[in-house]
Amino acid sequence: MAELTITRAGVRLAGEESGSGRPVVLLHGLTATRRYVVMGSRLLERSGHRVIAYDARGHGASTPAPDPAAYGYEQLGEDLVAVLEARGVERAVLAGASMGAHTLLWLALRAPERCAGLVVITPGYDPAGSLEAARLARWDALADGLERGGVEGFLQAYGEPEAGPAWREAVVKAIRQRMALHEHPGAVADALRAVPRSRPFAELAELGRLSLPVAVVGSRDEADPGHPRALAEAYAAAIPGARLHVEQPGHSPLAWQGSRLSRVIAEVAGRASWS
Repeated sequence: MAELTITRAGVRLAGEESGSGRPVVLLHGLTATRRYVVMGSRLLERSGHRVIAYDARGHGASTPAPDPAAYGYEQLGEDLVAVLEARGVERAVLAGASMGAHTLLWLALRAPERCAGLVVITPGYDPAGSLEAARLARWDALADGLERGGVEGFLQAYGEPEAGPAWREAVVKAIRQRMALHEHPGAVADALRAVPRSRPFAELAELGRLSLPVAVVGSRDEADPGHPRALAEAYAAAIPGARLHVEQPGHSPLAWQGSRLSRVIAEVAGRASWS
């Protein structure tokens, strides 16, 4: 595995590359890092794929944006383009979770020639309600908690998870682990305020313009109500030919299972057009 540093617009993006073959780029969600897409699985590399993963601006080991507001999808999308260009990748399968899923859709709608296939993992952006005052206030409270009290302040602001009782302990543990990985928590707080106010596209109908292999990975609401299954179903219905994947009842979410998720990504790469 090779460590990467890619600079764009005053931000140094920290990443890594491993394997060889058809390129796959992994994009994580808000408050996560590059570790939290395929959860350490190396199945993609073993099955003949070149895997590139990086920490979004302000997250993990990547540096903060020069402007606290510069965490919207235009900036995130341009960062993705910079990664592709820096690594000499003309087309790739893009696989992203939540914020990462919305970032890759931003790019696919504007530069479809850069995308061989897409894996949209647990989308959370609902154009119909993205700018609701109560929703934005919730994100702002999380940002305030992180700034004032670090990881524990974030957890206090987060409160008891809305997930079912069987999943709450795992959710809190995962939050504590991933939040501890950020070198610049203040930048993550800035992102918590800016990303939810940004719109990767205006309405789901825009996704009907996509013409490439797509998989949408949803989660059942018992474990991950923050990414409603109904929204994943709506994304899959809006994208022509998209295949929806959801875990079986009572099982851990597919998005939390690195090896199984990697198989979905590999399947999309197998259907992708590389010319």
